[in-house]
Amino acid sequence: MAFAFLRAATASAALALVSAMAAHAAVNLPALKIDKTQTTVSGLSAGGFMAVQLHVAYSATFAKGAGVVAGGPFYCAEGSIVNATGRCMASPAGIPTSTLVSTTNTWASQGAIDPVANLQNSRVYLFSGTLDSVVKTGVMDALRTYYGSFVPAANVVYMKDIAAEHAMVTDDYGNACSTKGAPYISNCNFDLAGAMLQHLYGPLNARSSATLPAGNFVEFNQGQFITNHGMASTGWAYIPQACQAGGSATCKLHVVLHGCKQNISDVQQQYVRNTGYNRWAETNNIVMLYPQTSTAATNSCFDWWGYDNANYAKKSGPQMAAIKAMVDQISSGGGTTNPPDPVLPAPTGVSTSGATASSMAVGWNAVSGAASYNVYRNGNKTNALPVTGTSFTDTGLAASTTYSWTVRAADANGAEGAASAPASGTTLAASGGGTGTCTTASNYAHTLAGRAYAYLGFAYALGSNEGMGWWNVFTTTTLKQTGPNYYVVGTC
Repeated sequence: MAFAFLRAATASAALALVSAMAAHAAVNLPALKIDKTQTTVSGLSAGGFMAVQLHVAYSATFAKGAGVVAGGPFYCAEGSIVNATGRCMASPAGIPTSTLVSTTNTWASQGAIDPVANLQNSRVYLFSGTLDSVVKTGVMDALRTYYGSFVPAANVVYMKDIAAEHAMVTDDYGNACSTKGAPYISNCNFDLAGAMLQHLYGPLNARSSATLPAGNFVEFNQGQFITNHGMASTGWAYIPQACQAGGSATCKLHVVLHGCKQNISDVQQQYVRNTGYNRWAETNNIVMLYPQTSTAATNSCFDWWGYDNANYAKKSGPQMAAIKAMVDQISSGGGTTNPPDPVLPAPTGVSTSGATASSMAVGWNAVSGAASYNVYRNGNKTNALPVTGTSFTDTGLAASTTYSWTVRAADANGAEGAASAPASGTTLAASGGGTGTCTTASNYAHTLAGRAYAYLGFAYALGSNEGMGWWNVFTTTTLKQTGPNYYVVGTC
């Protein structure tokens, strides 16, 4: 499903199904009445990785939440096919989750992705089959850990107790649950699409048991939004009658992303029609949007490791921007829009105290109307979850180092106000254990000395897991020891 070793064979029954369907000419994507506060996304495998990318990079759009089946943390591959096929699929122990969290915060501070505060009220549904031999459960475990830095634990459901191979799971369609093969849809007697949607949206009406109207399936022109870049000329949508142009209802929108070897060319319309989403859409006024890759994409995958563009995980990534444009177009017919961000004042009285060699306490005055606060160190958000009090202890700092902190108040929806004036503080000198010292050496020498470890040809700092580049005698890195068996990339 994720790469070339996954077969593209299509069942003869699927071919018969599609040949029986009436052909429809592609139309431009309509503008519908969509409640923009109720937009969500889900995906399988490469589509799961892409769902995480969209959820995080466009968190203002997908703030309601995301469902991920056999995916992994945001920017897991870090632009490397070696990382993608290794740690992000088969060898999850090497995933540098803390580094990926740091990258997320940095990109958000630079505006390359939306503010991470948008994720604070998101709901997330995660699924990993116990028999998944393509994206190991450990990768999904890392995704759960990653989301723990941005989404409250109570908002996350993680199911990993069904003996399913690598597939989208249903309760009435597809291969045997333990089978890996096209169309990568398996009947495991579990309605995964329904479970995801009910977690993301709360209680829903029972799904439809009737044959769905053929006219509700719409093939649309993706060329409105993107040409080439691994995307097909057309995509698909399921639009309940009440949600169609001129309808009376204001509807929700859910974006569904197929995995590798699952686009229309590979499995015809099986993923669009038989994964279980549309029956819930029909009875709950949810528009389903099914973007499609082309056969020009590597193994028909969405871009989650950079095969098309180096900015693949940012808002500027061509596939990312195209899907966002599809969402904007189909949501442009009216309905509820996101409320404007409140303008909360900047916290005052920000100060530092209680310095140790590796931590600093930051305090501030309360802001009227604030539900929580976020603390930024040197421009990067440092608290994992919202701070509800007026103090925060920042840990994992380097000894004898000066840092600058600012604080922003946030409302009940997680929208931030203005940043405070900065407050600086210097950590104490390290005592004992050799901490606070720097060593410059080749990455190979660092691993021999126990300051770093190697994984899949790359070196990582022990403790912090920060990437150091290639593991060889030619690449040189300076490591600073900030605690027992804990090193960061830096200088003294």
